[in-house]
Amino acid sequence: MYEPPADGNNERAPSVLITGGSGLVGKHLASLLLSHGFRVSVLTRNSSSENTVSSFFWNPAKKIIDPGAFKGVDYLVHLAGSGIGDMRWTKRRKEQIVSSRVRSTEFLHEVLTKNKITLKAFISASAIGYYGSVTSDRIFIEEDPPSDDFLGTTCRLWEEAADLFEKSGIRTVKIRTAVILERDDSALSRLMIPARFGLVVRLGSGDQFFPWIHIDDLCNIYLKAINDPNMRGAYNAVSAQFVNHREFVAAMAKAMGRKVFLPPVPAWILRIVLGEMSDIILKGSRISGDKIIRSGYRFRFDSLDTALRNIISG
Repeated sequence: MYEPPADGNNERAPSVLITGGSGLVGKHLASLLLSHGFRVSVLTRNSSSENTVSSFFWNPAKKIIDPGAFKGVDYLVHLAGSGIGDMRWTKRRKEQIVSSRVRSTEFLHEVLTKNKITLKAFISASAIGYYGSVTSDRIFIEEDPPSDDFLGTTCRLWEEAADLFEKSGIRTVKIRTAVILERDDSALSRLMIPARFGLVVRLGSGDQFFPWIHIDDLCNIYLKAINDPNMRGAYNAVSAQFVNHREFVAAMAKAMGRKVFLPPVPAWILRIVLGEMSDIILKGSRISGDKIIRSGYRFRFDSLDTALRNIISG
């Protein structure tokens, strides 16, 4: 792990540039990296964004980027991408979801190659959607092939773009992220809104698995990916505790001191309201976190009850 100079001089500290730095993971990761003595800057499309770190403008869709963004940068963490669950999956929205990930990654590689910029590592976000929207008895591992559904195809194309950096000789790590547990701006926070009014509800059958990870563990996995020269390739960022949606909702209700509201919301209603996007709620399989554990990472929150208590009770 990197330690800052004893004299407090931060000029020799490694520098990390984050895309998507104003998002959920970006803000938490920037804070963690600063606490570990790194210099941190972000690429942003919002010039009015309030950041506690240096920010540089970019617009990957128009291939615009501040030329000073990469000055002195050692590591590039690529988190940018349109939200999967922000709106209904129309044809146009699907194109935005894919292009915001794939084209932005290709643009970053193009800029680095054209300007002969070298990095110590490129760390890219990905998602457990790589394995597809499916409920099965299978436990998916990193070596499994991608699904051919929308999420699987999106993640495959996303990771193939990231592999351009590996082919250029830059150590590349791809973090396949599960559902993030965080208090204010996550899927969990959305589930907690009706729960505050006593409406803790199950969605669909409840049999679908719910792979999860605490925001602190996810950011520390990114930190390890930066620090550990042996890490490269894909890693599932997911807790080792397997729970289905029914068990997750029961644990959330317990942590909030609420009761689960019956009956569950039927799958057909969610499909009418959300369309194809309902798959991310109604389907889910078990994802193995063994590879990141074998790499030496130790989860701070490997129990769902502990993770929820930490988030809900602070």
